[in-house]
Amino acid sequence: MKRYSAFAIAREAANYHQGWERAWAKRAPKKRYDAIIIGAGGHGLASAYYLGKNHGITNVAVLEKGWLGGGNTGRNTTIIRSNYLQDPSAAIYEKARSLYETLSQDLNYNVMFSPRGVIMLAQTHHEVRGYQRTAHANALQGVKTEWIGPERVKQLCPIMNIEGPRYPILGGLWQARGGTARHDAVAWGYARACSDMGMDIIQQCEVTGVTSEGGKVTGVQTSLGDIGCNSLGIVVAGHSSHVAEMAGFRLPVESVALQALVSEPIKPCMDVVVMANTVHGYMSQSDKGEMVIGGGTDGYNNYTQRGSFHHIEETVRALIETFPMISRLKMLRQWGGIVDVTGDRSPILSKTPLEGCYINCGWGTGGFKAIPGSGFGFAELMAKGYSPLTAEFGMERFREGRFIDESVAAGVAH
Repeated sequence: MKRYSAFAIAREAANYHQGWERAWAKRAPKKRYDAIIIGAGGHGLASAYYLGKNHGITNVAVLEKGWLGGGNTGRNTTIIRSNYLQDPSAAIYEKARSLYETLSQDLNYNVMFSPRGVIMLAQTHHEVRGYQRTAHANALQGVKTEWIGPERVKQLCPIMNIEGPRYPILGGLWQARGGTARHDAVAWGYARACSDMGMDIIQQCEVTGVTSEGGKVTGVQTSLGDIGCNSLGIVVAGHSSHVAEMAGFRLPVESVALQALVSEPIKPCMDVVVMANTVHGYMSQSDKGEMVIGGGTDGYNNYTQRGSFHHIEETVRALIETFPMISRLKMLRQWGGIVDVTGDRSPILSKTPLEGCYINCGWGTGGFKAIPGSGFGFAELMAKGYSPLTAEFGMERFREGRFIDESVAAGVAH
C-alpha cells in the first residue's frame, strides 16, 4: 500500500482546489443569478428557501466562505421563544415560532422541534414588574405567555432551588409553546430544500467585493471568480459590517463573542428551558442528556470563536446556586460564536443605500429562534421591496430615533 507524506497530501489538495477554482472561474461569469445570498447559515438558507417557495425565485446562489451552517447556526443553544415586549419583535418571532412547529413537515426533514416550554426567571422585583408587563403585552399581541409564581416554577423544574440567598426565585414568564430544535438540522433541512429547487449552494467561496454600476448592485467578486446578480442579500451575522463596507455603506452594529458550554451527559432531569437574566445564565437538557449552558456576551468587541475561563466561572458560579446539582458535573466542551449587536438590541432587515442590495443582521444573541420568520420576511423584502414583518426593522430607524428597545428581552437572554 502506497503511503503519502503530509506534504504530498497537502500539495494534492491544493492542486485539486486550484483546478476547481479554474473550472469555476470559467463557468461563473457565464451565469447570472436573479438573487445571491451571502451566508449559508440558517437565516441565509431560510431566505433562499422562501424566495423559491413563496415567490417562485429559484435562480439563486447561496455563497458561504466556510461550510454550511458552520457559523452561529451551529454554535447556539437552540432556544426558541417569542415572548418579546415590542409589537414588531413579537410579530416576527411569533411567526418564526409558528413556522418551527411545522418545519419538519414543510422541509421533509426532521429538525427535532421540541415545544418543551421556556421559563424566564424573575429574581429581582424589577424583573417581576418587567415580565408582568411583557405578559400583558403578549396577551394583546396574541402571543400565549403567562406570569407564574415560585411554586409553579418549582413544579415545572423540580431540580431548581427557589430560595437561594442571593438570587431567590420570585416567579417567571412562562411560554408553554417555546422550546428547542436541532440547530444544524435546521440548516441542513433548508439547504436540502433549496438544492431540490435547483439553487446553488457554494461552500468555500469567500466574497471579496461587491460590484455595482450606476448605484445598483451588479454582482460579487469571490475567491472562485466573479458572479453576476440582479439582487443581493447580505446575511453574514458577525461579519455584517465587513461585507457592508464592501458594498459602500456602514452599519450601526458591534461584533462580540457569545459563549456556551455543555456538561457530560446525565439521565433526564430537566424537561423545560430555564433562563435567568439576572445572573446571565440559561440552561436546558439536550436529547443526549447534556446540560446546555450559556450566558452573556463578552464585554469587549472581538471575533473569537473560542471559550474562555471567565465565562465558565461567572456563568456556572451563578447557576449553581439556582441548580445545586450541576456543581457535581464535568464540562464536556465549550465554544463561542460571533454575534452582531445593535444599539436597541433589535435586528436590521432593510434595503441599503446600494439599490438591489439588502441586509439581514443585528440579531445579536437571539438569532436561532428567528430563523424561519427572518427568512420569510427577508425573502418578501427582496422579492417585493416591502414586507410587513420587516417594515419596522429598517436601517433608517437609527437616524430617525425609532428604536425598538428590546434590551431586557434580548440584551442577555436568548
